[in-house]
Amino acid sequence: MRITGVHHVTLISGDLERTAAFYRDTLGLALWLRASNDDDPGARHFWFAADPQGTPGTLLTFLEYPGMPEASEGRGGTHHIALAVGSADELTAWREYLRGREVETSDVLVRGGLASLYLRDPDGHILELCAAT
Repeated sequence: MRITGVHHVTLISGDLERTAAFYRDTLGLALWLRASNDDDPGARHFWFAADPQGTPGTLLTFLEYPGMPEASEGRGGTHHIALAVGSADELTAWREYLRGREVETSDVLVRGGLASLYLRDPDGHILELCAAT
C-alpha cells in the first residue's frame, strides 16, 4: 500500500458560474465535468482540469453552497493551492495578464528554488502559480 499522488482537491464556491468564469476563462483550465455532488445531490459540483481529459493530479473541484458563511483562516483550513506553470519565466507574463484582468497578484517571488506568484480566486482561496527556478 502506498499513496501515489494527489487525485483532486475540492473547494467550496458561493457561485459556480463565477468560479467557472475565473478558472476556465481567466486561468484557462478545462471545465471537465458539471455534475451534482454524489454525497449531497442538491449541490452542484464542477470539476476543472489542466487538460480536457481530466487527468488525475490536475483536478480542482468545487461544490456550490451559496448560503454558507465565509471561512476563516486557521488550523484545519487550507492555506493555499499551488498550480504549476511551464517555467519561472512565464510568471511575469501571468502577473501582467492577471493584473490586466483586474486580478490582484503579488510580485513574482523567488526563493528556495521556486518562483511564485500569489492571487485569490473570487471566493478568497489563495492560489500560487509556481515553477522551479
